Amino acid sequence: MEPLTEVQRQLYEYLVQYIRENQHSPSIRQMMKAMGLKSPAPIQSRLEHLRNKGYIDWTEGRARTIRLLHSIAQGVPIVGEVFAGEVREPITDDVEYLDINGMQLRPNDYALRVNGDSMIDAMIADGDIVIMRPVQEPDRVKNGTIVAARVEGAGNTLKYLQRRGNKVTLKPGNAKYEPIEVPASDVQIQGVLIGVWREMPGMGR
Repeated sequence: MEPLTEVQRQLYEYLVQYIRENQHSPSIRQMMKAMGLKSPAPIQSRLEHLRNKGYIDWTEGRARTIRLLHSIAQGVPIVGEVFAGEVREPITDDVEYLDINGMQLRPNDYALRVNGDSMIDAMIADGDIVIMRPVQEPDRVKNGTIVAARVEGAGNTLKYLQRRGNKVTLKPGNAKYEPIEVPASDVQIQGVLIGVWREMPGMGR
């Protein structure tokens, strides 16, 4: 789905929480109060954007008809693989959904299945599922953060981020792997790690 702007995301998260707790959608007035607005026009505009982007179904002018199409309560999408080893191009299959109860997720959060063992010292093993949060301001991601990064011309990888000047070092959590040092302009930070999911033996995959 198309990404949300910050104000659209705030309204969508409010709708998810309200509908989860009350089993029906809020009124325009309730949404105005929650978003700190004094006019219904911005709410109606944001609802229209949410509908056009595929997040909700809504009959304009009838707030109580709002229906979530992809509630984060139903799970976080597993959108492919991330390599914890060599930097390689991922193969994107059909999107699965990982059902996680009790985790505070945002609409744009997503999951990747780990391929490789370069992050085992960070307690991330081959076959684990990492839950990632998209980055709005990549330059503000702190050194030492575990990120999913795309290296220009190579592929993606899961590593610790270290940035010095115009150089980026992607550091593994396994001594048998060498750090990857590249120009900062060749690295796209796709997401930061917010959680790890591991299926125990006997659960099946």
